[in-house]
Order: sequence, then structure tokens, then C-alpha cells
Amino acid sequence: MERIPILKMGDALLITIQVDMHDRLAMALEDDLTQKIVQSSAKGVLIDISSLEIVDSFIGRMLDNIAAVSRILDAQTVVVGMRPAVAITLVELGLALTGVKTALNVEKGMALIGKQVASARGTSGRNAG
Repeated sequence: MERIPILKMGDALLITIQVDMHDRLAMALEDDLTQKIVQSSAKGVLIDISSLEIVDSFIGRMLDNIAAVSRILDAQTVVVGMRPAVAITLVELGLALTGVKTALNVEKGMALIGKQVASARGTSGRNAG
């Protein structure tokens, strides 16, 4: 079965979806990502969906689930490259993607994760003393 690669970049994991997502691939991605967050102690997850033409309700819920699991594992989720039609579809489906930040591209998304990680480190450093 094909898998979507998950790359570690500093404190973050980068996922670039370059194929049409089907349900089994989406579930495999969710499982693989959960394991990778735990293994790498990642503090951020960046998902590039710029290649996705459409997002159905299952894929939308999968993105929401990934964000929820990531939050529980102390990692923030940023979705980048969302096409206007995909954004409209998510709104029409009633999917809020709670806890998911968005950015225009990978560079801006990684910068957002970097700010969140630095902020979290600053907060935890102040509480330690």
C-alpha cells in the first residue's frame, strides 16, 4: 500500500500530499503521523494540501482528527496551500478544523510553527523557575 512521506524538519513534521487521498491512505497517514510525532517529539505538524483538488467530508474529518491527536501529543498543526474551492467545501461541510492554523505556503507555515515552538519554550522556561 502506498504511504505519504512524513519528513522531520527541526521541531516539525512536514507532510506534502501529492496524490488524491482515498480513505485507506488517509487512515494510514493518521496512524503513521501519530507514531512519528511520538518518536520524534515533534512540536509542530505542517500539512501541505496544495495538490488536493477536492476535499470530501472524510478527508476533512481526517484533517480535524490529525489536529486533535497532534494537540494531545503537544504538537500544533498548520495546514498550508488550501485552494479557495477547498476552503469553501470545508465551510459547506460544517468542518471548523478546530485548533488548525493556516498559512499560504510552506515557508510561512514553518515560520508560524517556529513562533509557536519558541513561545511555548519561553512560557515553560518561565514556569520552571
